[in-house]
Amino acid sequence: MTRQIQVGNVAIGGGAPIVVQSMTNTNTADVEATTRQIQRLEEAGCEIVRLAVPDQKAAAVLPEIRKRASVPLVADIHFDHRLALAAINAGVDKLRLNPGNITDPKKIAAVANAAKGAGIPIRVGANSGSLAENYLREGRATAEGMVQSALDEIRLLEDEGFDQIVVSLKGTDVRMTIEANRRMAEEVDYPLHIGITEAGTPWEGAIRSAVGIGTLLEQGLGDTIRVSLAGDPVEEVRVAYEILRALGLRDRGIGLHVCPTCGRTGVDLVSVADQVRRELADVIEPLKVVLMGCVVNGLGEVKEADVGLVGSREQGTIYVDGEPILVSVPEDQLAEEIVRAARGYLRKRRRTDD
Repeated sequence: MTRQIQVGNVAIGGGAPIVVQSMTNTNTADVEATTRQIQRLEEAGCEIVRLAVPDQKAAAVLPEIRKRASVPLVADIHFDHRLALAAINAGVDKLRLNPGNITDPKKIAAVANAAKGAGIPIRVGANSGSLAENYLREGRATAEGMVQSALDEIRLLEDEGFDQIVVSLKGTDVRMTIEANRRMAEEVDYPLHIGITEAGTPWEGAIRSAVGIGTLLEQGLGDTIRVSLAGDPVEEVRVAYEILRALGLRDRGIGLHVCPTCGRTGVDLVSVADQVRRELADVIEPLKVVLMGCVVNGLGEVKEADVGLVGSREQGTIYVDGEPILVSVPEDQLAEEIVRAARGYLRKRRRTDD
């Protein structure tokens, strides 16, 4: 059990639900593009958004971005502690400092005291690719180096009486990242922000993230997560929730389960699934949708679903709450009818909940 840290209106650690984060990849100085992306991330379920602050030009627009955004914002700071001070003055909800490139105790003390005065936390984020030279062993990063690098900065913050700290240790190597977080959990009770850095494009990045993040979460480690993927950051949020859903930790939006298909499959199930996913992408309430190509496992699986399909030759039967509601639906109408059934199910559930 970690201590609880408040980031704006979002609690991290101390038994709070696992928090999903992402990071904008727009030019932060472009206020319009950045705020649009923040809004898209929020709509996808992102609960905290991090922004790169590489220079004073980016820092200067933070007050306007903060005014327009409704989710907590984190300023990502490297090299120059003055950017951290500017971000605090701009009203951000949290800082991220890199112990590999901001190491001067006096500068860290200045940031700690400013953050304390503003009542905002600091994430000490050590990455395998940016460790200080003294923690590199044999020309490569190690789990021990990440832990010790982060602990150095944590102690400097604590020396200033600052304890609103979140810790992250991220590497490109999945096993090393897991080991580093295990070691850190033995050293401190600060909340852990977990992820695999530079994980890759959505295909390989999602796999590496699922293995690394999933392993740590299953072992009880991790209070907030970011899935790092090259491309649209909205995809990071979707993958994050799917990881959490798989472990029974969070449930948001459509949980789509599709059989792998075989020679018994009588409909184009992949096309149906793709259309259903697209048309239900706006759903934020938990909804389990099961699409099965034949009766072998289909009849059993749809009984556990909110909405389900069992396909047969060029048609299918649609189920709601395990009961058939439409029989012999033609293949070209299946996706449309599944979406209609799903939205009807959600409307009925809302009325019941009210």
